[in-house]
Amino acid sequence: MSDPFLMVKWLHILSSTVLFGTGIGTAFQMVWAMRGGRAEVVHHVARGVVVADWIFTTPAGILQPLTGLWLIYLAGYSLTEPWLLLAYGLYVLAFVCWLPVVHIQIKIRDLAGQATNDGRTLPREVYRIFRIWFVLGWPAFGALVIVFWLMISKPLLWG
Repeated sequence: MSDPFLMVKWLHILSSTVLFGTGIGTAFQMVWAMRGGRAEVVHHVARGVVVADWIFTTPAGILQPLTGLWLIYLAGYSLTEPWLLLAYGLYVLAFVCWLPVVHIQIKIRDLAGQATNDGRTLPREVYRIFRIWFVLGWPAFGALVIVFWLMISKPLLWG
């Protein structure tokens, strides 16, 4: 690819796909594992979810704003275009929801691992923090869906 704009656009679309796809995939796996309530299954799945966040979500989440700013520059947009301002805010919302989710996933992994090692069922704490994890996923998911729409439609929002 000799065109810098197409290369950066490709990286931006690829990283957004990885970010969104990994998010939906790991969320599905975690919800499915929690439905069964078996400590060893929850531990196994949560371990994979935590690893997926470090291998896929984190690098994609870093690439998104970097390639996005690069695209803004290459395309000649103003950094203060209304649709971009809204996209920045929604991306920050998704990020703010994701940070505690990562911590919760690690805690669920550890608590489920301990329960497995001790031959016990999942402690109530796992279910309590899982509910928080579940609730935090919805605004993050919705925010990224709207960001996708903004990137495609580039609507005239105000001014």
